[in-house]
Amino acid sequence: MTVQSAQRRVLNYRPCRYGTTRVDFRGPKKRLNGRYVAFLGGTETYGKFISRPFPDILEERLGLPCVNFGLTNAGVDVFLNEPEVLGFAARSEVTVIQILGAQNMSNRFYRVHPRRNDRFVAASQLMRSVFHDVDFSEFNFTRHMLSDVSRQASERFSFVREELRAAWCARMQILLERIAGRKLLLWFADHPPPKKLPQTRLGRDPLFIDRPMIETLRPLVDGVVQVRLSEQARLSGTEGMRFRSLDQAAAAKMLGPLAHEEAANALYDELRPLLMRSKKKARR
Repeated sequence: MTVQSAQRRVLNYRPCRYGTTRVDFRGPKKRLNGRYVAFLGGTETYGKFISRPFPDILEERLGLPCVNFGLTNAGVDVFLNEPEVLGFAARSEVTVIQILGAQNMSNRFYRVHPRRNDRFVAASQLMRSVFHDVDFSEFNFTRHMLSDVSRQASERFSFVREELRAAWCARMQILLERIAGRKLLLWFADHPPPKKLPQTRLGRDPLFIDRPMIETLRPLVDGVVQVRLSEQARLSGTEGMRFRSLDQAAAAKMLGPLAHEEAANALYDELRPLLMRSKKKARR
């Protein structure tokens, strides 16, 4: 592949900011002075390497602006640290919140960067005490750190895992309570929510989240949408994705365009009746 053809394959995400927020979202920037649907989430919602992520597909089908507040490698913390974004979400007709992993959050064992949540900042004294045989100075990312800790001290790893699970439940409840109006939770992965998690390894994304944890949040939302991917979507690899050659390995781990189409289909079935009800209510 020539340099020119490689450049044509790279996406321009047209990064933009809303209000006084300190993070860049995927553009093009949408107007927030009318009816719209808000999407909060991580890499999948952002649509890394995807020309038309599911919010874009839904915008065409719903006939309403769909504002993409997805962020690559986001955790719950970044949204709690940006109250203006939660305000934008609260003024939307419906907010779709992607279920994110629990690893990218500050907790009693370690701190993450407030906006780039996948960045490991520091281990707490508790972490250094429990894992006294681990050198935390060599870690820059949470997944790398957790992966090594789970291998080096598997019998103690449950302390961190359960702390993250408890923190995730508490923080998700706060997030949902701060977003007024109608809300949907979205499970978007290549497998259904597990009933039970592995005990000595990280498991699959979204990390450390199981079905009982999601069920505890059901009373706080208007629905939980689980995308049941077809075999074709699960096995499509990087077909239809756009990336540089050096991003091949990263792209291979992500869900492709067909998966985004199927996510849009699942969300459309839940969003349309909610939007119809809100429209009728506004007319009264």
